[in-house]
Order: sequence, then C-alpha cells, then structure tokens
Amino acid sequence: MKKTISAFSVLLLTMALIGAKWPAAETSTDKMVGTDIPFENITDFYYTYDASTATPRYQRYRFYTEDGRHCFDHETREGGGWPQTEADVTCAGTLELTDGQWGTFCDLLNGGIARTRKEVLEDGAAGPWLFIYWTGGEMEGREFAFDPPGNVLAFEAFCAGLRAGTR
Repeated sequence: MKKTISAFSVLLLTMALIGAKWPAAETSTDKMVGTDIPFENITDFYYTYDASTATPRYQRYRFYTEDGRHCFDHETREGGGWPQTEADVTCAGTLELTDGQWGTFCDLLNGGIARTRKEVLEDGAAGPWLFIYWTGGEMEGREFAFDPPGNVLAFEAFCAGLRAGTR
C-alpha cells in the first residue's frame, strides 16, 4: 500500500519536475478553476483515497462553504474488513478555515481543470478521486485534475497540516 502511494507520488513529482502538464482544455466543456469557476463560487471539493487492499484504508478531505464560512473536514478509516464502516473511523474532524488557509486552498486549485465525469470501469482503483462543485455547476459535480499534476503533493501536505488542527 505504502509502495503504491509512494510510486504514485514519485510519478507525479517526476511529471512536475519535467514540466508534464494535464492538457489545459480537451473539450469546450472543460472548466478552469480560477477562470471559468471563480473561487467564491466553489461550494464543495472532495479528495478521496479508497484502497480495499490489505489493510483497507480510506481517506477523505472535504473543503466546503457553509453560511459564508469556509470549512475543512476529514475522515480516516483504517483496519477492519471491507467494506469500511463507521466503526473503522480512526480520525475525523472539522475546522473553520482562516482567510489565509482558504487562500492557500484556492492557490493550489488555481488553473486546475474540471471535466465532466466519466464512467470508471477499473476494478480496485484507489484514486485519489477529486470532485469539485460550484454555484451554477452540475448537480453531480465534476472530476478535478491539478495543473500542474505535482500540485497534488502540496495539496496532500496542506491537508495533513489542517488535519492536525481539527477538533
């Protein structure tokens, strides 16, 4: 499991170092965060990693806006069997973000691409799965990809720091 995460992280870091980029816009329906999707319109953003291998592990980070406040929520499920249940939650919490933390979140998403969801036929894929929702967007949200792809590493580190300050 750790080897898979490490290999994925190395791949993304290598892509970032050599300048590999997610294509800016493959279709006319792609939306760029910060341009086509203003930051103030973002209502929800989900990052989920879901590995059903031994030992099962589930990690979800959520950024959302509620009553004009920007918030961060996380949940980790580890151990037990599959599927993971509420009994497997090992760490969870919520934090109201400061303006600076929200700004960092926006900086990390800036330039990323929101694409119409596609059916995923892979069995056992762990993700991460990223979805973005915004005022005026589709009800089911869109798949999100960081640009450059290496921003996912900075995003994960940012979330880990926020997670440490949750209640």
